Amino acid sequence: MTASALTRPGERDRLSTKITELDWRLIGLLCVIAFVGTAMLYSIAGGEWRPWALNHAIRFGALLVMMLVLAMVHPKWWFRGAYPLYAFLLVLVLMIEFTPLGYVAGGARNWLNLGFIRIQPAEFVKLGLVLALARWYHSHTAQEARWSWKLLIPAAMIGVPFILVAKQPDLGSAMVIGLTGLAIMVVAGLSWRVIAAGAIAAVAIIPPFVMFGMKAYQRNRVLTFLSPESDPSGTGYNIIQSKIALGSGGVLGRGYGLGSQSQLEFLPERHTDFIFSTVAEEFGFVGSFAVLACYIAIILIALRIASLAHSHFGRIAAAGMTSFFALFVLINGAMVMGLAPVVGVPMPLLSHGGSSMMTVMFGFGLILSTRVHRYAELPKGHGLF
Repeated sequence: MTASALTRPGERDRLSTKITELDWRLIGLLCVIAFVGTAMLYSIAGGEWRPWALNHAIRFGALLVMMLVLAMVHPKWWFRGAYPLYAFLLVLVLMIEFTPLGYVAGGARNWLNLGFIRIQPAEFVKLGLVLALARWYHSHTAQEARWSWKLLIPAAMIGVPFILVAKQPDLGSAMVIGLTGLAIMVVAGLSWRVIAAGAIAAVAIIPPFVMFGMKAYQRNRVLTFLSPESDPSGTGYNIIQSKIALGSGGVLGRGYGLGSQSQLEFLPERHTDFIFSTVAEEFGFVGSFAVLACYIAIILIALRIASLAHSHFGRIAAAGMTSFFALFVLINGAMVMGLAPVVGVPMPLLSHGGSSMMTVMFGFGLILSTRVHRYAELPKGHGLF
């Protein structure tokens, strides 16, 4: 038993003690990724702080403070707010579809225009889903989590936002929602027979879904990913230019601010979806590997934090937050390398974007809260509060 476990509960509740319990390695790595993102946004803007780098740095600074504040919040409040937050976020998604507040950007009706600010509820739904699933699994037995008719409830909790977001259409966010939910069900102990059956069903369903369930532009993205050279100046342009940027960086890169693909604007969405291609072009294999190593270290530290939590809610919630962060990295990395379709998933903390950064920092606030309050025990009740 550690020294922290032996201290009196009142002492562990002190703010000074909580601050010392934070995992500063994790916080430092997040700051490193955000710094690299700011530096790259400064580079691709031609050595200018605007329009991206300054906003990125200020936003991260503000959200870093928010993350540290959230880390001080006791898990019982996350636990109590899980279901209400999930329901509230679903309402926001429905408002996009059924009210005039829905805003179209990039061909998808996935923004909510509140007048003073535009938000993308699909980003925050991932957080609500993780908390709600963690709350559900906390109150059910290992046998029920392994295989039971009650699993229809978490399946519905995943399926509803997945369908709503996919209908917008926002294939990238829907994919992350579905895979995050699946990851949580696996971590919670889902039977491997069910997983195998689901994998077989997915293989059978995906081809007809691509051909008949997707909109034309989404289907073109998937088919172009298989053969981008078939339409080099159209739907295959993004992947081809990204591969050129990745390959031209070589081992050590062209040098900071000297990436031709980004500086001459051949690379599309160079400040969001394809910013990692810019890193590879300017800093080469060594630089891009260093960035990926930071991401891997963050994921491993976060999973370690999840494993140390005494409450089942804390373990599932922290593992779930880590899962969607890892999915961001995996999907974006595969996307820019031409190993996955272009689905609009950003590289976390590296890409410019307020909603995605807020989602990530909120998630790490919960992970750090799990670390600080890892000895906390929570009730097993099924009630709403």
